[in-house]
Amino acid sequence: MTRKAWLLLFGLGVLWGIPYLLIRIAVAEYHPIAMAFWRAVLGAMILLPFALRRNGLASGFSKPLWLAAYTVAEISGPWFLIGYAELHVTSSLAGLIIALTPTIATVAGVVFFNERFVKQRILGLCLGLGGVVAVLGFDDRSPQTLPVLALCLSALGYALGPIIVARKLSDVDTTAAVVASLMVASAIYAPFVPMHWPAAFSLNATVAVVALAVFCTAMAFQMLFALVSEVGAARATVVTYINPAVAALLGVVVLDEPFSAGLCLGFVLILAGSYFSTWSKPCQRSSDFSGR
Repeated sequence: MTRKAWLLLFGLGVLWGIPYLLIRIAVAEYHPIAMAFWRAVLGAMILLPFALRRNGLASGFSKPLWLAAYTVAEISGPWFLIGYAELHVTSSLAGLIIALTPTIATVAGVVFFNERFVKQRILGLCLGLGGVVAVLGFDDRSPQTLPVLALCLSALGYALGPIIVARKLSDVDTTAAVVASLMVASAIYAPFVPMHWPAAFSLNATVAVVALAVFCTAMAFQMLFALVSEVGAARATVVTYINPAVAALLGVVVLDEPFSAGLCLGFVLILAGSYFSTWSKPCQRSSDFSGR
């Protein structure tokens, strides 16, 4: 890859590794619904001029049912569920469990689309599940069941979203689809925001929400488009292996979260599982737009 491609790759890996830190900070003051709402609204506002300049915003709404399905799976569902989970678990654990996404995508491809379950994928699945066992079972402070389930559902959504894109929205302009999805997500959250209005607006939490929208949503999407243009969608999925490392490192360094032996072992196993799960075929997250 070129120097530009490497810079885009690592830049995107950082931008999609820091949301877990920022979410952990934001939910200290903002309810997960309010946090996700403002992230979606601000992200849509920033990206809207790009969609209008391409004269493609209308195409984003051309398949409303599939757009809604994608939005729930990839944006509105995970953003709320991860926020809820991080009220109870560390940001490093959240980022690590979300790293199961490629493994789940592999299973979904086998179950729903008759893709081959070759030996590398079986190994990847076993390693990924072993990583979860290591994280949840080999630690004295095992996390609560519901937050972990919320994170697993988020990983499932992140796995299904690109499948919807690849099979149902492949002819839709990418920027328009992202803006349309953020608008739909905002509309889904809006009725619930007044009842979850923050009691206080601390500077740290507010800056975290704005950073989620500006850097982890709007800027990250633009970098993803540039990276896919530079190296292709399949090779761009290497970013999947960078995100959890960034999330774990920031959680330990910035938030002073513990990095236990179980978390360390789980980190290695889950990343190895993701690698082998995508060995024989590019990861399903190779679509041109996704909503970390």
